[in-house]
Amino acid sequence: MARNLLKNPAGEEQMEFWELTENGGSQWQVEEMPGDCGYNFGDDGVTKYFSTSFELCLKRQVVDLVAEGYAPDDLAAQPAVSVEDWYSGRTDCGCTYQLTVCLLDENEEILQEFKPESVTLDPDCDDCSWKQVNHTFNDYGPGLRFISFEHGGQDTKYWDGWFGVRVTGSSVIVET
Repeated sequence: MARNLLKNPAGEEQMEFWELTENGGSQWQVEEMPGDCGYNFGDDGVTKYFSTSFELCLKRQVVDLVAEGYAPDDLAAQPAVSVEDWYSGRTDCGCTYQLTVCLLDENEEILQEFKPESVTLDPDCDDCSWKQVNHTFNDYGPGLRFISFEHGGQDTKYWDGWFGVRVTGSSVIVET
């Protein structure tokens, strides 16, 4: 029953289903794996990724759990909510990556938030290959109705084009 509630998690449908909350620089772009100065992804099923630019690029989806078929009684049991994201940099330019996932009630008030420190990748001293970030929400209290998933970043050298962080393979799963 567990399924990824994010639509278009790897750019197969360009920017469809994503709200562009920040679209700076040369704006968001979808590219083919592995891309210029990039790395292959560990899953052959993932063939595209979202690429950021020289000013902040953030995109978000808000999942309506009732619209996705979850009954309020099922949600009252506080099922575990697992989130995952993959990010990488380029071998020729540094970048920053950020992620914010919020569990929200019916009024879209925050029940619990996962917002790790921003990550800076520097190709001169870091392995900028694909890295996974994941988190599982538990014991967040009653009232879960929405999940907000927002991620993105930018490059660190302010180069025109798409030299910033790359993201793909995002998922939000309610473990019922």
